[in-house]
Amino acid sequence: MAKVLVTEKLAETGLELLRARGHDVQVQLGLSPIDLRSKIAEIDALIVRSATEVDSELLGAAKQLQVVGRAGVGLDNVDTAVATSLGILVCNAPESNVVSAAEHSVGLLLALARNVAQAHGALVEGRWERSLWTGVELLHKTVGIVGLGRVGRLVAQRLSGFDVQILAFDPFVSSESAREVNVEMVELDELLGRSDFVTVHLPKTEDTVGLFDASRFAKFKQGAFLVNAARGGVVVEGDLADALDKGHLAGAALDVFDTEPKLSSPLFGRADVVVTPHLGASTDEAQNRAGFTIAEQVALALDGDFVPFAVNIAAEEASDALRPYLGIAERLGAFFSGLVGDLPDEIEVKVAGEIGGYDTKILVLSTLRGILGKSCDGPVTFVNAFQRADELGVVVTDSSARDAGEFRNLIEVRGGSHAVAGTLVRSANEPRIVMIDDHSVEVPLANHILVIRNDDRPGMIGTVGTILGEADVNISFMGLGRDGAGDHALMALASDHSIAEQTLETLRSEKGIQSASVVELE
Repeated sequence: MAKVLVTEKLAETGLELLRARGHDVQVQLGLSPIDLRSKIAEIDALIVRSATEVDSELLGAAKQLQVVGRAGVGLDNVDTAVATSLGILVCNAPESNVVSAAEHSVGLLLALARNVAQAHGALVEGRWERSLWTGVELLHKTVGIVGLGRVGRLVAQRLSGFDVQILAFDPFVSSESAREVNVEMVELDELLGRSDFVTVHLPKTEDTVGLFDASRFAKFKQGAFLVNAARGGVVVEGDLADALDKGHLAGAALDVFDTEPKLSSPLFGRADVVVTPHLGASTDEAQNRAGFTIAEQVALALDGDFVPFAVNIAAEEASDALRPYLGIAERLGAFFSGLVGDLPDEIEVKVAGEIGGYDTKILVLSTLRGILGKSCDGPVTFVNAFQRADELGVVVTDSSARDAGEFRNLIEVRGGSHAVAGTLVRSANEPRIVMIDDHSVEVPLANHILVIRNDDRPGMIGTVGTILGEADVNISFMGLGRDGAGDHALMALASDHSIAEQTLETLRSEKGIQSASVVELE
């Protein structure tokens, strides 16, 4: 049972999911940084929103933290680089609020065009100012979208019904992809010079902070409107106020600010500015979706499974075809580790068969988790497996192929003088070892596996069986394999319980038995 600490309000559906998985969920809202640091040492998973600072000091105080989950999109408050160096997985819920954010952006744009907020404020204060708040139509206008990611694409789709021309700037999106949503890709300066409305949908990075400053505002079309419901700090607010004062921009709508919460600004109280207090994700649907999604991601991380929305692992995907093989890859790695004893300087992981046609990096990481688990002081995770191997001086190579011989799929591990291979068999996807040190032998990946190398001559199976029977060792499965020359053989026996060292010594002393060892996978 893992301890999960939730420091900000989370949807009840998410909390229920984690409790149903058997985890100890502790909801403690409003913890001070000092109180949080004192508590984090005993926590396995931390779930936050945007108010909790997960900085290097907090992460350094964590002794058993496996995962940090951010119930939302942005990760400005999480030091992902430090978490990665410590092997702590970081995940978010990137699709949870995209619809709400897109709808809010469109809502701000429409409110800006028609002076909705200003007219509302005047009327509730007792002023009927119908002629003062004349707006503009969107019909035949040009809208520029800066950032055509998930939210930007949804904004484009929703604005298409207004019969507007849509431009976009995004260095990471192709023109072909943009055409799918009827958008013309252009350079940023061209977009600003042609657009009647500019709506921003960028993440906050070193490259985007301060992007919209005085020099950039000078490139806007005269009388244009700006909408920013993405990230604070992307717009230099003082420069925006100057551009509005000069009349170069006709208006702006902001949902995010350089510092939050923000209660005072030269932009507040202006008739040409609409502001909201970071409401882009503030819908019941988005909050519920974010809470449930991040709970799912954290639960997967605690189970050692692939986390689709992890932001700091060295594998881009784990397709549905690969996921059934994550467990056997890790156990196969653990078996290999027990077989070799001391880690070899080089390890090769090969994935073959139908799954060899996918990005198999996640299977390599799973295998390394099994191989390195007992050789490292700290945890070996999908985040730091390659780093841990490098620290131990182990060179890891991987390859894939479509031909798996007689098997549909196969995972093979080689290093030093040893090699093992495994696959899933039958409709129940049962994990099986199918090769040990180039001997074709089938045995389940049980918790206790006895590996015996012996002369290939009659009577050896009976000898082994007699010794084990006298030691009261119950064998649940036996696999036999020969080498190519027929001089030597290998037995792999799955046992229900551990096997005493005295029994192993008896086996080793028997004529014809070259070696006997037990690999424990518990």
